[in-house]
Amino acid sequence: MAVTYEMTRERIRAAIEQQKMLRIDEVLSGLHYDNALLEDEIEVEGSGKSRIGKVWRARNGNDPVALVFETFAPDGYSGRINLVVSLDNEGRIGGVRVTSHKETPGLGDYIDPAKDQKKENLWINQFMKADATAPATHWEVKKDGGNFDYRTGATVTARAVTRAVGRAAAWVDAHREALFTAPIGTRFNAEQKE
Repeated sequence: MAVTYEMTRERIRAAIEQQKMLRIDEVLSGLHYDNALLEDEIEVEGSGKSRIGKVWRARNGNDPVALVFETFAPDGYSGRINLVVSLDNEGRIGGVRVTSHKETPGLGDYIDPAKDQKKENLWINQFMKADATAPATHWEVKKDGGNFDYRTGATVTARAVTRAVGRAAAWVDAHREALFTAPIGTRFNAEQKE
């Protein structure tokens, strides 16, 4: 087994990076960057309820283009929903993608574009161009007085994703300059009173 592992380790790593880049490119929505994005990474600690993990920085030359970050909703109907989100340099969301979830097939799994039955109007795309500085009440589903749609029978799922995206985007926007200037590979420690 050890020999097999050694022989396939590099191919497995490359496949994982390729999958990560596919998700990242989806959320960057065509923004142009010229840096090696996966190498321009920092880890966030101390983001509290915003739950930010890794952050990748898209740059064109040395100019900031967007931040791509991992976050999650702990309160999906069937548990944790992992997300990747981009925020452009003007504080607008470029895109959101679900990277893993356990939501009910055929009911709550519409959060994943591959499972969304409405291919012409993907539920997850409604976050594109949303303003990260919008008040918290904006980041609710319409049923709760907010601005985002949900699908009947799966409100808990939509509510969890919407709130998670709003919290994380607001936190990243508030720390945008510091996140862009932090040295590559560091652990960014941001104390935030929440």
